[in-house]
Amino acid sequence: MTTYDLIIRNGKIVTADSIVQGDIAITDGKIQEVGQSIQGSADRVIDAEGLHVLPGLIDTHVHFNEPGRTEWEGIATGSRSLAAGGATSFFDMPLNSTPPTINKENLDLKKACADEKSVVNPYFWGGLVPENIADLKELHENGVIGFKAFMSPSGIADFNHVDDETIFKGMKEIASLGSLLAVHAESTVICDQLAAEKQKQGKTTARDFVESRPIISEIEAVRRIISYAEATGCKVHVVHASSKKVVDVIQAAKERGVDITVETCGHYLALTVKDLEEKGGLAKCCPPLRDEDEVEDLWAAVANGEINVIASDHSPAPASMKTITDNYFEGWGGISGAQSTLNIMLTEGYFKRNLPLEKIVALTATNPAKLFGLENKGTIAEGYDADIAIVNLEESFELKNEDLFYRHQHSPYVGMTFNGKVKMTIVNGEVVFENGVITAEKTTVAQ
Repeated sequence: MTTYDLIIRNGKIVTADSIVQGDIAITDGKIQEVGQSIQGSADRVIDAEGLHVLPGLIDTHVHFNEPGRTEWEGIATGSRSLAAGGATSFFDMPLNSTPPTINKENLDLKKACADEKSVVNPYFWGGLVPENIADLKELHENGVIGFKAFMSPSGIADFNHVDDETIFKGMKEIASLGSLLAVHAESTVICDQLAAEKQKQGKTTARDFVESRPIISEIEAVRRIISYAEATGCKVHVVHASSKKVVDVIQAAKERGVDITVETCGHYLALTVKDLEEKGGLAKCCPPLRDEDEVEDLWAAVANGEINVIASDHSPAPASMKTITDNYFEGWGGISGAQSTLNIMLTEGYFKRNLPLEKIVALTATNPAKLFGLENKGTIAEGYDADIAIVNLEESFELKNEDLFYRHQHSPYVGMTFNGKVKMTIVNGEVVFENGVITAEKTTVAQ
């Protein structure tokens, strides 16, 4: 009789293709067998009767700010919050940490922090800034998942946004490496001019801030990056699209053969301008939240398969930086949401809008693994890494501040009632979160 490290029995196993009742046998961090009534024993057996077993989320867009700004978040608290939300891997953005990840030396600093502190699998974006085109090849050779550029000011002094010449040259280099470029796509000209006009007129409400960063600003930048992609052959990934109108432009480019993909985030699917007005700085982000009709249209794009990835864009900051009184142009623009992505997709997607669980798995795990070349991740199958989230769809809860594992226990989702609760998260075969508690201080990270 075969002995395994872990067997999960009787769960409803969800992949991008199907939902089947069965067992999962795990040894040495790998899934050894998936099937009905697996024979054998294990050091631990988990009875998942009545529960759904999903591939762990791969959050492709987080800002954990370490090294240099751990007072904002840090890898220890950030990775634990992901584990509590059913995520088993993250891609850390190259900015907000000091120094930013724009060369090998700085990448090595970030890797060392993650090796010491992360309880889930870490991956890293490299930055594209005006001063580092010569460093892109070395960053790629040392394992960055891709490159990130801002087409408008990032808000971080040591991570400069790219002008058109820089981004074009950078894209040619990235294409030659066989990598891809992720872009924050907003028009500097449109946003800066509108913001200046608003503030000069004393118009500083939440609505004024949103109107200063209109959807057409995203569309203008996306159209520009598409033209550069066509000219250079560089693969492009547009992050945090806030509107289906943006997605439509990308979809048209896809249909004519441009190698481009798009991400949206939980906050654009669950929150509106009204939340920004009511919750203040906790709900401020860039691009900003949109109105309810835009939220519904974005869900339609999700249902139609026009969105490739759902990520959190977790961009935390201390409460002092999120406090807004009467001027919404002040205050840090970033939402704390890494712990809630699956909750949003289940509550707002599966329960409210009948989005199939298989599609949720595709958007949060299978697609990210395929898109970014993560072999042996993103699904539940023999030979794959045992990265798993076990969820009780019958359990609902109200999110409270004390439930959050973030360094700063605030989020615009606090007070919301979610349907579907993460009961357990398994990373590389090790239970790291169980019934509200982090159970492993440091996981063995798959290479």
